[in-house]
Amino acid sequence: MLPSQPLLRAAVFALAVLQALASDTFIAAVYEHAVTLPDVTDEPVSPDDALALMNKNMDVLEGAIKEAAQQGAHIIVTPEDGIYGWHFTREAIYPYLEDIPDPAVNWIPCTDPTRFAPAPVQERLSCMARNNSIYVVANMGDKKLCNSSDPSCPSDGRYQYNTDVVFDPEGKLVARYHKYNLFRRETQFNYPKEPEAVTFETPFGKFGIFTCFDILFYEPAVVLVSELQVDTVLFPTAWMNVLPFLTAIEFHSAWAMGMGVNLLSANTHDISLAMTGDGLFTPEGPTAYHYDSGTEEGRLLLAELSARPRLSPTYPPAVNWSSYATSIKRFPGGKDTFLGAVRRDIFTFSELRHKTGNYTVCQGDLCCHLIYRMSNKSKDEVYVLGAFDGLHGSLIKYHWQICTLLKCKSTDLNTCGQPVEMAQTKFEMFSLSGTFGTKYVFPEVLYSGVQLAPGEFEVLRDGRLKSKHGTSKPLITATLFGRLYEKDLPHPLRTSL
Repeated sequence: MLPSQPLLRAAVFALAVLQALASDTFIAAVYEHAVTLPDVTDEPVSPDDALALMNKNMDVLEGAIKEAAQQGAHIIVTPEDGIYGWHFTREAIYPYLEDIPDPAVNWIPCTDPTRFAPAPVQERLSCMARNNSIYVVANMGDKKLCNSSDPSCPSDGRYQYNTDVVFDPEGKLVARYHKYNLFRRETQFNYPKEPEAVTFETPFGKFGIFTCFDILFYEPAVVLVSELQVDTVLFPTAWMNVLPFLTAIEFHSAWAMGMGVNLLSANTHDISLAMTGDGLFTPEGPTAYHYDSGTEEGRLLLAELSARPRLSPTYPPAVNWSSYATSIKRFPGGKDTFLGAVRRDIFTFSELRHKTGNYTVCQGDLCCHLIYRMSNKSKDEVYVLGAFDGLHGSLIKYHWQICTLLKCKSTDLNTCGQPVEMAQTKFEMFSLSGTFGTKYVFPEVLYSGVQLAPGEFEVLRDGRLKSKHGTSKPLITATLFGRLYEKDLPHPLRTSL
């Protein structure tokens, strides 16, 4: 006699759990999604029209989830805004929102869809997870009613939150996270009153979750890693690439290395907004990544990762990011320095005039030191060593310390710091270090064509970012990106709530 469907599903789930418990690794997937967008309107559409649009996107996501599960993935992350897109007013997004309960309610929407208010999106996501025996991570909108007794209650009587949800392989809601650091265009959403540090346990490690712009701030990003000791961070994002330091694959890979955790980064795909770049990143570097600025297609990535990277024999040792740079006896600033802008940030630069050199550039409390040797210096290319120590941002101001070996856009020094994707010059070696005032420093190396350099550089315990055997491809930038969270200015919008 064949077992019933529920018993069969339970047996398959139990077997998957036992297999995960018996292994020190797991298979993770991320999907970069080309979102079907709604028409831009200030007026709300009907709930039926909103759900029809969301179902179009969930059809695509469901296909990616099924494919990932068939290839053995235990978890898949889908992008921020991946279900309904963006360009909403506060009123126009309302039909797309659902009331997402606290996961403590122990709810499987797939089997009990009417327990709370109508929740067709949560029901469908839950069924995707349950039918494919996989953790599903998605981004959607949450709505919460409030009243006049709450002094922060918006005039329309509701809070609206940019929200991540996680459903386990049984389809149960196990995590809900409200984005704490909204990007400047997200006026359709409210700031949560308090930051949320959301974690959940799996058979393959402890997971945390946050969204896009959150990655640049202490709460919740550093809290999850440094205080709550998660093994893996789930990261739905809608990341608009900004060269030379904030390209998605470049910074997300660097963040995983600097923080010593796995980062599962799933990006939206819209080349008109420079949105592309996702990956599976580890403390040792990228395991798989994708960057495509030429097509309109989505992309599924899978990789096997260490379940508990801190216990891995290859886990990188702790780094003192200022040890080497501060130990140099004579550390004078460069004589022939000039100022240049990287977007709105004014860097102190020094041109690398020779194929081999030893340079120092200082700004504020930061001195950057570079030793290098070029292998095929192109006459049409100029490289500089740059330093920045100060506040970044227009409305929200947060403190960066950056040391960078950087290709200029042209031989005109006024172009140093402008975006550039292609280069011709390779380096036989480079060693970059700085007198950083923080332990939160993220090492980046970006090659021509916006390509990463896995396995081709290392970070020494004394804080030097070094090439191992020369650069196999022409170099765009090698950067140490530091964050002094304690010097950030108060958030001008959140403090006024």
